[in-house]
Amino acid sequence: MIEACPAKFALGQVVITRPALALAESHGIDVIDLVRRHASGDWGDLGGHDKVLNEAALSNGSRIFSAYDVQGERWYVITEWDRSYTTVMLSSAY
Repeated sequence: MIEACPAKFALGQVVITRPALALAESHGIDVIDLVRRHASGDWGDLGGHDKVLNEAALSNGSRIFSAYDVQGERWYVITEWDRSYTTVMLSSAY
């Protein structure tokens, strides 16, 4: 269960887009691991400036955005500013 992982912030309801789910299922990608990394403050393959923005978002309530390059695809995990939703999607859907 995702809520059981050590998290730096609330994830809210975790959702995944259909294309991301289809790709994860067909390629054996562990989406739960990406969400756990995001929740623990591992921002993945973001640049330094974006990582700094995420660290600030932990205290100022802004949106938190992570990116992970997995099997030739860029995956985004985005938690909304109000922490109501976390969405997993492919970069092509953003």
